[in-house]
Amino acid sequence: MRNKLLARVTLPHKDTRNPAPLSQHDRIALIRRLLTDEDIPLLTRVAAILMLLYAQPLTRVLRLTVDDVLHENGEVSIRLGEPPTPVPEPFAGLLQQHIQQRLNLTTATNPEARWLFPGRRGGQPMTTDTVEGRLRRHGIRTLTGRTAALRQLVLQAPAPVVARMLGYTLDHAARLATEAGGAWARYAPMTTPGDTRRRTRDS
Repeated sequence: MRNKLLARVTLPHKDTRNPAPLSQHDRIALIRRLLTDEDIPLLTRVAAILMLLYAQPLTRVLRLTVDDVLHENGEVSIRLGEPPTPVPEPFAGLLQQHIQQRLNLTTATNPEARWLFPGRRGGQPMTTDTVEGRLRRHGIRTLTGRTAALRQLVLQAPAPVVARMLGYTLDHAARLATEAGGAWARYAPMTTPGDTRRRTRDS
């Protein structure tokens, strides 16, 4: 460039800020679409709803097993934290349908796989890249959808309750409650010193 042999180059700017979360209206509309649109593969629908309904990152969604889906007294729940979280209809039916139709169970190394999303490699779940690619093809952004879900949940219930049921740390839930305008302080007496060290989860 100094020798006038190359034109000036302008490099594109990459915005590294976190994208804004979905609005509650857009989140509900997306969940409704995933529940009803049979043109979207069942696996993709179930993975996306787990993220949008329960604010679960893909790393944790893919570590779930069929044993984490519980059936008791005609009700379905899923073990994300303690206690297990209820699964409402019609998602409960969709989830059970997925369990019966899981992919990658016909290979020699995977017939007994317990993963909710078995991978092609024996004993391993699907990779985050594989599932994220599926979601992206249908316009579903994992970070914005999950953040929107968690912020809405901490507005509807005490942050410590949300944290325990969804497997988040109390610190993370408290921060999101504050950002979303929730009254975290009035729930502080529900915590104990050991709670904040219970389990470190993906944020």
